[in-house]
Amino acid sequence: MLVPLRFIWNATRGHRLMPWRSEYLRWRIETYSGKRAETLKAADVMSFLWSTRWELLSFLVWTGSIDREVRRRA
Repeated sequence: MLVPLRFIWNATRGHRLMPWRSEYLRWRIETYSGKRAETLKAADVMSFLWSTRWELLSFLVWTGSIDREVRRRA
């Protein structure tokens, strides 16, 4: 559970209280959904997060497994 939280913490660096302003998250939403990052508003980001919550959770689980593998091999 800590790995997904660490990813979110790092992804929102500089914008933790307002993650929809994070350039990284806006860029990731643009590459995943095709919506223009410049036009995204808070409601758009929250709607995207809610509608893709299961895919995002799957991604965070995957990042956790990759992180565990890297730590195991180090």
